[in-house]
Amino acid sequence: MKSIRISQLLEDEGHDLRLTLMAGSQGLKRTVDSSRIQKPGLALAGFTEHLHPHRVQVFGNTEISYLATLPEEGQRASLAKLFGEEDLACVVVTKALDAPKALVDACEAAGLALMKTPLLSSEFIQRVQMFLEDALTESSSLHGVLMDVFGVGILLLGKSGIGKSEIALDLVMRGHRLVADDIVDVTRRKGAVYGAGNPVIKHHMEIRGLGIINIKDLFGVSAVREQKKIELVIELQEWDPHQEYDRLGVEDKHLQIVGVDIPLSVVPVRPGRNMATIVEVAARNQLLKLQGHHSAREFAERLNRAIAQGAMRRNLGEEVE
Repeated sequence: MKSIRISQLLEDEGHDLRLTLMAGSQGLKRTVDSSRIQKPGLALAGFTEHLHPHRVQVFGNTEISYLATLPEEGQRASLAKLFGEEDLACVVVTKALDAPKALVDACEAAGLALMKTPLLSSEFIQRVQMFLEDALTESSSLHGVLMDVFGVGILLLGKSGIGKSEIALDLVMRGHRLVADDIVDVTRRKGAVYGAGNPVIKHHMEIRGLGIINIKDLFGVSAVREQKKIELVIELQEWDPHQEYDRLGVEDKHLQIVGVDIPLSVVPVRPGRNMATIVEVAARNQLLKLQGHHSAREFAERLNRAIAQGAMRRNLGEEVE
C-alpha cells in the first residue's frame, strides 16, 4: 500500500491547506496511507474502539471545547490514552483555535506532529482528502500516445519511430482527440487507469520532418482533452513475415498498467496498411465488447455449430445408406 510522509502535508501548495507546525516535529517522518480523515471526539471521551491508525486526526471546535471542560490532569490522561491506543498519523487543529498546553505536550511526548490551519473543519477535511487521494494514487509514466477515439481511450505503444504520432495526427484530422503524445502520465483511480499529458509537453506532438506542433493551436480546443480513461492498448510492431499474428481475436490479451489489466491488441505495421482506420475499427469493436458483443467469439461459435451440423448430416446420410 502506498503511503506518504506527514511532512508532505506542510509542503503542499496546490490544495491550499494552510498548515503550520506547532509541535512534534519528529512526527513529520510518520506516514499516512489512507485518504480518510478522523475526528476523535468519542475517542477523547474514552471510546477508542473505532480509532484507526495512520489517519489524520482533526481537532475542531467540538474536540477543543470538550478538552476545555476537563481539568488539566483529565486532559493529559485523555490524550495519553488516545495517543497510546494506535499509531496515529498526525493531529490538525482547525479554525485557528488555540491548542491546550496539554495537547501540545502530549504530541511532543508521543512524537506526533501537531499542526494548525485557519480553515473550518469541513473545508479542511474536503481539501486534505483531495490532497491525499492525489498523493496516494498509484502513478507512472509511459512512452506512447493516448487518443480519444469514438469516446474510447486508446493507448498506442511501440518502439520509437514506428509511427505512433503520425497515426495520432491522422486520427486528429478525422475529428478524434489527442490526450498525450510521447509521455503519458497514468494514474489508478477506483480500479481504472487514467492517462493525461505531461504538463510540460501536453497538446504538443513531434512529427519527424516537421518538428514540434501544437495540436490545440492548429485544430482548436475540440481536438484535445486533458485526461481520458484508458480502455484499450494497441501495441504497434513492425511486420515480421516469420511471426504468427492473431487472425481471429478469440482470446483476449491484457497489459497490466499500474496494477490494472487493460485489453491489449498487437497490430503489425507495414506499408499500405491504413493504421488510422484500423485504430478506428478497434475502437468500435471495443465499444461492442463493452456492450457484451464479442464478434470473434460469436463468429467462432457459429462456425462450430455449422461444423457440428455438417458432421451430423453426414452421419445421418451414412446411416440411411
